[in-house]
Amino acid sequence: MIEHVYRRAAATSGVDAVVVATDDRRIAAAVEAFGGTARMTDAGHQTGSDRIAEVARALPCEILVNVQGDLPLIEPEMIAEVIAPLAADHSITMSTLRQRITVAAEYASPHVVKVVVDAQGDALYFSRSPIPHRPAHAAGGPGEAFKHIGLYAYRREFLLTFAALPRTPLEQAESLEQLRALEHGYRIRTVLTTRSSIEVDTPDDLERVRRTLAVEART
Repeated sequence: MIEHVYRRAAATSGVDAVVVATDDRRIAAAVEAFGGTARMTDAGHQTGSDRIAEVARALPCEILVNVQGDLPLIEPEMIAEVIAPLAADHSITMSTLRQRITVAAEYASPHVVKVVVDAQGDALYFSRSPIPHRPAHAAGGPGEAFKHIGLYAYRREFLLTFAALPRTPLEQAESLEQLRALEHGYRIRTVLTTRSSIEVDTPDDLERVRRTLAVEART
């Protein structure tokens, strides 16, 4: 799965390098076996952003993208989309993706993170609960809902600041690291994408990915 994520990230226009940050030597060995680059990190990190920040301290770059290892079907264009706001506006320090929810089961599922945004597209809140509150069968109708896709871009200096911030009550209650930024008063720009990917959170998700990859292999 990591190799699929790695190769799709490497195929993104404008990406100079791909590095896997991990505290598991088995993952590092697997990455090196297919010719990728891995960096070992401290085992005590509680979030992906904190782990990436450790690696970022030694990287001479302005923008970093957190592509999580549970996105084996991520499209390179989605990575380009999440980078675009930071490339266009220096005042934006963190960005992520959202997608319209059209399936009621996704709206109701705690495995699907939902996000509500302001008029600029900046995140107001993320939750595993259905937000905004309305019957699940109305998903995709008036007052549309959006699911969050766990892909982030950061300016390097902001990422280092973010990782140094204390964890916050809502971050811990929802188990969503991005809430730390909101609770400390930072903006997160969201980009509405029409592309989709499957985040592997459950065994059913993994089977869906396997079926998709099998179809791709035959075409």
